Amino acid sequence: MPTSLRALPAVPAVLAGVLLLAACGSESASRGGDAGRARGDGGAVGVEAVCPSGFSQYGRLAASAEPSAGSRPSGAPTPLPLPSPDGTVESDVKVTGLYAWGDDSGCEADFSADLAVTNSGTKKATYTVTVGFFSASGSIVDHVEQTVASVGPGRTVKATVGMGASFGDAPEVSHVKVEKVRSVPADETPSASGPCPASGVHVYADEGDAAMGLRVVGLHLVNCGTRPYRLDGYPELELLDEDHDPVDGVRILHGTDRISTGIAGAGGPQPVVLRPGEAAEATLAWRNTTGFGDPVHAPYVRVAARPGARPVTVMPELDLGTTGKLGVGPWEKDETFRSGAGVTPRPTAAP
Repeated sequence: MPTSLRALPAVPAVLAGVLLLAACGSESASRGGDAGRARGDGGAVGVEAVCPSGFSQYGRLAASAEPSAGSRPSGAPTPLPLPSPDGTVESDVKVTGLYAWGDDSGCEADFSADLAVTNSGTKKATYTVTVGFFSASGSIVDHVEQTVASVGPGRTVKATVGMGASFGDAPEVSHVKVEKVRSVPADETPSASGPCPASGVHVYADEGDAAMGLRVVGLHLVNCGTRPYRLDGYPELELLDEDHDPVDGVRILHGTDRISTGIAGAGGPQPVVLRPGEAAEATLAWRNTTGFGDPVHAPYVRVAARPGARPVTVMPELDLGTTGKLGVGPWEKDETFRSGAGVTPRPTAAP
């Protein structure tokens, strides 16, 4: 095996897209309301059409544009036809519009898609949506992943996701597809920064590494509270399938050395005391080898940092093959973490 691992491909390469949300039903709408949004039916598009937030919304030409005297951004995209419903609906997410933004629109997104995210469950949930923008030949132009937070049960939230400026001779986008939808309970949403949860800790998973069937993902915990946080042992894990049901038949092994040697998480547990601003990490390791039987895929893992702790649901996309094993290392203090320095980098493993 190679001595370093490439990035785990569970999450496609993404170009940052930012959602502008407008709630339906009794939830308050964003400025301008539905009447100010671009129509997805091929009809007229008003000058108040929504450029995705973060792409120079309203009032500034894209850097590539050369405004003439007296010209101003129109704010108006060109609506593109949607493909068949089979490609625009996935789980609780539907694409309701696809738009191309010209240089004179004042929007630095090349293309944008309007989404409707409906929570058909009984609890408030946070959604992570992966959208693919495709050319007329069917080749992928870009993937965009975005999070829609705290959608109430029975509610539909409108969102706009943008694909940034293309580089080189990238083909034109002709259609869009919802590629993957993941959702977690809003009170179990992982976080790496931002407001400190009531638990006093941020818990999240990194993107992980993979090579030749071996997968390694880091679990991270940051003490964002005001008191010391004590850990002694292994995180408690519950594996869930795409329907959020428990996955049976998988042994959770203490120590990653029972999966592979030379990776983090092989030692025994030691007491860890985190002062405010300090962090700890644990390692998940597995193989996706397949043999007899049905392969196991567990997109979600509920993580309790210690007995009695409020769980957080992360999405490492466990492709366990038919091995029936997942190794987890003990919590260890993350000596490389610096408070305020950003998310801890993904682990590097040498199988």
